Amino acid sequence: MSYRLIATQVGDLLKYDTSINEIERLASSLFRFRRESFPNEAITSQRAKLVYDWILTLARQELSAEERDQLLLRFCRAISPEQHRGAVDRILSDAGVSLALVNRENHEAFLSRDLHPQVVKHSQSLFLQGNFFHAVFEAAKVYNKQVREKARSAKDGQPLMLEVWGWEKGVLKVTACKSETDKNVQDGIKFLSAGLMQAIRNPTAHEPAADWPISRQDCLDILSFLSFLFRQLDTAVYFAG
Repeated sequence: MSYRLIATQVGDLLKYDTSINEIERLASSLFRFRRESFPNEAITSQRAKLVYDWILTLARQELSAEERDQLLLRFCRAISPEQHRGAVDRILSDAGVSLALVNRENHEAFLSRDLHPQVVKHSQSLFLQGNFFHAVFEAAKVYNKQVREKARSAKDGQPLMLEVWGWEKGVLKVTACKSETDKNVQDGIKFLSAGLMQAIRNPTAHEPAADWPISRQDCLDILSFLSFLFRQLDTAVYFAG
């Protein structure tokens, strides 16, 4: 496998779409070795050179081939915006890195979250493909749809959540709504659900994926948050008043 070719191609691909600080931060979080410098007069971009040096330093480490490939994969994907992830995967695959590693790593990360069955059903395949933007969008759409159906409401998005989850007039109850704590919890679900619609569902519905990238870590965190809300919905009782 030509690590030099991978380092050159990945660095050239990403030189305008990442920063020196971000490359260093991600490399430091993944690697337990110091970066070396490998002179290459053909590389004029500082960011491309930094990627090049980190990958060639990795290539010199005493690791098994699989361990080295896994670290290479994690590093390249971590520094890649979503719109370049497919191109990075092709560079790695063409150089001999098994893309089964991509799916295995993503699968292990996905399974480790113990996500709600609805999130697994609608987002797992997208997540394993590295399509984090649409994995989030699909789960958020399903949550909105199931809240609407259980509440028997024609509203949508943020207005729906603010109406059906409220402790005073809402029709979906997760508490008895009698004590102050009951009311706080109930309104908390309302505002969390409304915030999900405003901050997550709406941008993914209206913005192109290339303009609104979602990282793997953010995707996992959002899907875990959605799983929490789905579980509240599972326990909610319809109460027409």
